[in-house]
Amino acid sequence: MRTILPARIVGAYTVSDDPARLDLRAMHAYLQRSYWSPGIPFEVVERAVRGSLCIGAYDGAGAQVGLARFISDFATFCYVGDVYVLEEHRGQGLSKAMMAMATDHPLLQDLRRWSLVTADAHGLYRQFGFVPVAEPQRHMERLLPDIYLRKAARRA
Repeated sequence: MRTILPARIVGAYTVSDDPARLDLRAMHAYLQRSYWSPGIPFEVVERAVRGSLCIGAYDGAGAQVGLARFISDFATFCYVGDVYVLEEHRGQGLSKAMMAMATDHPLLQDLRRWSLVTADAHGLYRQFGFVPVAEPQRHMERLLPDIYLRKAARRA
C-alpha cells in the first residue's frame, strides 16, 4: 500500500493523489468526449486508473473537476496522460498544481524519461522541463486513435 501525499490547496480547490477520492464516472464523462479518447468505454477508464498514479482536482464541494494520470514502472519511465480540467474550472492553476504534485511525488523521482503527447498544452509542460523529442527518428508508435468508436460500431 502506497503513502498518500497531503492534499494541496489551490484557491478554492484541492489537489490530491488519494485514489479513494477519484470519481470514475466524472472521469469517464470527460474522457469519452476528449479529443484523445473519444468513446472510451467506462471499463477501460476503470482499468487504466487501476494501473496508474492519478492526481485529481476537486472543487469546494468535493466534486472532481480535473485529472492527471501517470503511467509508470516507478523506476525508469513515466507517461503523462489524460490531463484535463473541466472547462468551467480552467484558469485556476489546477493543471499546473497536478503536474507539480507529480514531479514532486516520491514514486516518480529519479526516472530516466518522462513522455507525453499533447495537441495544445505545450506551455504547461515546458514549465516542468518537457521539450520536443530530441531524436524523433528514434521514436515510433502504434496509434489507433478511433479504437473505441470502431469497437462500438462493430457492437451496434
